[in-house]
Amino acid sequence: MVHSYIRTRDFRAISFDLDDTLYDNRPVLKRAEASLMAFLYREYGKSCRWERADWIALKTSLLQQHPELTHDTTVARLIMLEQGLLGFGYSRADAQTGAKAGLEHFLKERSNFSVSRPVISLLEKLGQRHPLIGLTNGNVDAAKIGLDSVFQFTLHPGDGTRKKPYPDMFYTACRRLNIAHQTLLHVGDSYFNDVQGARRAGCQSIWLNPAYDRTRVDKGAGMLPHIEIGDISELSALLS
Repeated sequence: MVHSYIRTRDFRAISFDLDDTLYDNRPVLKRAEASLMAFLYREYGKSCRWERADWIALKTSLLQQHPELTHDTTVARLIMLEQGLLGFGYSRADAQTGAKAGLEHFLKERSNFSVSRPVISLLEKLGQRHPLIGLTNGNVDAAKIGLDSVFQFTLHPGDGTRKKPYPDMFYTACRRLNIAHQTLLHVGDSYFNDVQGARRAGCQSIWLNPAYDRTRVDKGAGMLPHIEIGDISELSALLS
């Protein structure tokens, strides 16, 4: 299923969202979260008083108090872990040590999978004609999941760079690629983050709807994508 809403122009590079665009991120996060909880229970026994919902409530509260943390999921998780351990009565030093160890454990599990061979093959095919890059709001390690062979680089928010739909990563990508904004074609599953982010930055957009292994959703309020596809494999014929 391919719907064209706006005529595309010539493009010189293609950027991809990662989570739920190139793979189903739900089981990955579920495993990583469960592994983190097991680590905390084992190494910091007082944390057994809390379940995952309690950690989510703490993180939500921290993001409300410090909205800037929404633009760096790694730092937000580190602060959440430290504040949680402090609340259990651990010393500042132990809480900081535990937070860093917990974050390292989570990030290792967060990237403990590989993008499927069909998707890698598709990207290899596309990469023969255009430079490919990743633009993600998450903190997965693109190299560890097999994307280092097909992407020139991957950008993440943080250190002053705001997450999509803010245009920061799109602007940075175009500068690094030395291309005009309108010649970057972005592919992503989120109508809000990916489509609106690309359009606000003056880039072209392809909306993957439904997201990887999900059901199709209706468009929200905002600018239309240039093209809507129903399966990532449709890029092969569309961009040939």
